[in-house]
Amino acid sequence: MKKIFTFSILLLITQLTLLGQSNNATLRGVLEDSNGIPLDMVTVVLKEYPTLGTTTNAKGEFLLRIPANKHLTIIFSSIGYKTFSDSIYANPNETVTKEIVMPAQNLELAEIVVREQRRNGSSIISLDPKIVNSMSSASGGIEAGLKTLPGVSSNNELSSQYTVRGGNFDENLVYVNDVEVYRPFLVRSGQQEGLSFINSDMVSTIDFSAGGFNAKYGDKMSSVLDINYRKPSDFRGSASVSLMGATAHFEDVALKGKLTHISGIRYKTNSYLLGSLDEKGEYDPRFLDFQTYITYQFSEKFDISFLGNVAQNQYNFIPQDRETTFGTWQNPLNTKIYFDGQEVDDFQTYLGAISANYHPNANLNLKFIASAYHANEKETYDIQGQYYLNQLERNMSSEEFGDSALNLGVGTFLNHARNHLNATVYSFAHKGAFNSENHLLNWGIKIQHEEIEDKINEWIYRDSTGYSIPYSDTEVLLYHSLNARNKVSSNRITGYFQDSWSVPVSSGDLYINGGVRFNFWDLNNELLVSPRATLSYFPEWEKKMSFRLSAGMYHQSPFFKELKNSDGTINENAKAQKSFQLVAGTDLIFTAWDRPFRFTTEAYYKFMSHLIPYQVDNVRIRYLGEKEAQGYATGLDMKINGEFVSGLQSWASLSFLQTEEDIKNDGHGYIPRPTDQWMNFSLFFQDYLPGNPTYRMQLSGFYGARLPTGPPNGERYQDVFRMPAYRRIDLGFSKVFISAANPSNSPFFKHITDMWLSLEAFNILDINNTISYFWVSSIYGDQYAVPNYLTGRKFNLKLTLKF
Repeated sequence: MKKIFTFSILLLITQLTLLGQSNNATLRGVLEDSNGIPLDMVTVVLKEYPTLGTTTNAKGEFLLRIPANKHLTIIFSSIGYKTFSDSIYANPNETVTKEIVMPAQNLELAEIVVREQRRNGSSIISLDPKIVNSMSSASGGIEAGLKTLPGVSSNNELSSQYTVRGGNFDENLVYVNDVEVYRPFLVRSGQQEGLSFINSDMVSTIDFSAGGFNAKYGDKMSSVLDINYRKPSDFRGSASVSLMGATAHFEDVALKGKLTHISGIRYKTNSYLLGSLDEKGEYDPRFLDFQTYITYQFSEKFDISFLGNVAQNQYNFIPQDRETTFGTWQNPLNTKIYFDGQEVDDFQTYLGAISANYHPNANLNLKFIASAYHANEKETYDIQGQYYLNQLERNMSSEEFGDSALNLGVGTFLNHARNHLNATVYSFAHKGAFNSENHLLNWGIKIQHEEIEDKINEWIYRDSTGYSIPYSDTEVLLYHSLNARNKVSSNRITGYFQDSWSVPVSSGDLYINGGVRFNFWDLNNELLVSPRATLSYFPEWEKKMSFRLSAGMYHQSPFFKELKNSDGTINENAKAQKSFQLVAGTDLIFTAWDRPFRFTTEAYYKFMSHLIPYQVDNVRIRYLGEKEAQGYATGLDMKINGEFVSGLQSWASLSFLQTEEDIKNDGHGYIPRPTDQWMNFSLFFQDYLPGNPTYRMQLSGFYGARLPTGPPNGERYQDVFRMPAYRRIDLGFSKVFISAANPSNSPFFKHITDMWLSLEAFNILDINNTISYFWVSSIYGDQYAVPNYLTGRKFNLKLTLKF
C-alpha cells in the first residue's frame, strides 16, 4: 500500500506537469556591465512569483520558463550593481529575449561585513531564506534546510540538532548577528526540545560551513552557522497558523528611517505529532518565544542595535501505556508497559545583546558587542512502568499467528529525577574589518564570564520477576543513580586576526585567506593557538571550475558538560579537544537544459586528540570526563544543485564518512564513534504546475545509514550494535490565493500581499524510525533492546499570509 500510495502521488504530479506545459513561455537574456563585460551570478526573479528565479552563467546568459498571458515584472540584482527591473508579457510558447546593462553602484560598509568584488573562495555555503523557510518539515526552521546539505546528518525529525562530519551536537557554532547562541543543557529528547533559537521569519542571510572555516569564526570542531536578521525598509508583517502552532512577525521604520525594528513571536506544540508514538499518554508540550531586533541610526557612520530573546519551553507528559513489536522474523518479540506517574520539564532562556557599529570611512568598520545569556532549566519526573516481554507466534499457518507464544519476562521500573541548572554568560567583544585594494583584514577580541550551577538527583530502580537488578541478597540496589551538586565560575578571553588577499598568477585568480585564533580559559589555565589557512584558485578554463584547499587547527575548549565525569563531579583539569583538519574541494558550474547547475565536492580528513569520549541517548550527550581518546574522521561530500525545474532551485546531497576513536588504556583499540554513519543521502526537490505557479510541490527525502549504540551506562567498547537506518520522505503541496500577480478584490484582504494554504504530509511512507532503545530483562537475565520509534505518518494544514 505504501508503494501504491507513493506511485499514485508521483503519477498525479507528472500528469499535472504535462497538462500545464502549453501555458508556459520562455525568457532568455544577456546581462552586461557598462563596459560590455558579461555578468555572472546575477539573480533574476519574478516580482509576482518571488520563488521563481534563476542566475546568469559566466557569459551573462540566463533562461527562465515563465507563465504566459500574464503581465510580469523581472528583477535583476547583484552585489555591486543597482537593482534593475523590466516588464514583460508573453504568449504561450513564445520566446522573449532581453539584453540588460546593469549600472554599478558604490557600496558602503554594512555592520562588520566589508563588501567587495573579491570572490568568495571559502567553504561557506549561502542558503536562500525564502526557500528554507518554506520547507515542509516536522521540526521546521532554518535547521530543516541544513539537514539536506552534504556532511550534515540528523536522524530525529523532532529535533533541530544535527551532527556534521562525525562531530556531535555540541561541536556546532551558531551565531545570530555575531552573537553566539547556546543550546539547552538538560534536554534529553527531541520531544522536549521545542523551538530553536533562530526565527526564520526574521532572517536576512544564512551562511554555513561544514568544516575548514576561517579564523574569524569560533573554537568548535565541526561547523559554523552564521545568521543575520534583516533591517526593515518599510512596514511589513506575516502570520501563520497550523495544527502544530502559530507564528507572527512585524517590521517597520520610524523617525524618518533612523529607527528600524523587526519582532517575531512563535508558539509550537508537538501534541499532534507525538500522538503517533508507541508511548500513549497525555502530551502537553508548549513552546513559546519572542524575539526583537531594533536598530537606531545616529548618522551615516554610527548606529546602535539591540537583539533580544525570551523563550519558555514546557514539556508535560502523563504516560498511560505502550506496546511495541520488534525483533526479527526468526525471533519476533513484543513488550507492553503500563505506566503511572508524570514528567514536568521547564526550560527558560533569556538573551540580550547591544551592538555599536561605527564605520568612519568606506574601508573601515568597527563593532562592539555586549551580551548576556541566562538559562533556567528544570527536569522533574517520577514514572513507574510494569512491563511484559513476550515471544510471538511466527507460524503463519497457526490460528495464534502474531499472538504471545511464550512469556520471557515480567518486571517493574521506577525512574526518578530532580535536576536543576542555572547558567549565566556575560561577554564583551570587539570586531573590526579593513578593506584595501588587495587585502581584507578582519580582527576581533572577546572577554567572557560564565556562572553555571547544577543540581542532579536521578535514579532508576528495576525489578525483574521479583528481584532487584543488580541482584544482592543483603540489600536493595539501584540500577542507576546519580547525585551531585556543581558550581563553575570562570573567565575566557578569545581573539583572532586574519587577512584575505589576491595573489597575481599568469592564468586565473588565486586568493589566500590566512589567520590565527587564540583562546585562554582561567579554569584550567590553558592557552590555545589555532592557525588556519585557505587557498582558492579560479582557473580561466572553458569549463567554469574552482579549487580550494583548507588546513588548520580547531581547538574546542570545554564549556560545562565536557567537564563532568560519569559520577556527575567536575573535572577542572579537563583540557581542550583538539582537531587538525584538511579539506580539499572543487566547484563545477555547468549548463544542462539551458539552465545553470553547480556540482560541489569536498574531501576531508580530521585527526583528533585529547577527545572526551561520550555516549548519545536521543539528543542528550553524556560525556565520560575521566577518560581520554584520540580519533579521526574522513569522508567525501557531494552536492548537485540547480534548476531541475525552470525557476526553482533543487538539490541532492551524498556523503560518505568513517570516524573512530581509541580510548586510552581500555585495551580495545579503535572503535566506531557514536556518529559513525558510513553513508548519508538527502534530497530537496521543488516543482509547480507549469503555466500556473500558484500550485506548488516540495519533497524532502532522507536516508542515513545505521548508527552504533549500546546498553545504557555501559562501556564505550560495548556500543557495537547498529540501530536501523533512518529513512524518511516529507511532501508538501501549496496553493497561492493572493500574490502580486493575483491581488484580492475583497476589501477584507486589501492589505494582504501574499496568502497561501499548505498541505504537508510528514513521513509519507509511515516508516518506524528508531531513535534510541529501552532495555528490559527476561527471566533468564538476558537484556532486550526495545526500540523507541519516532513519529509516524501525519498530515498538517498550514495557512500563511503576509501584509
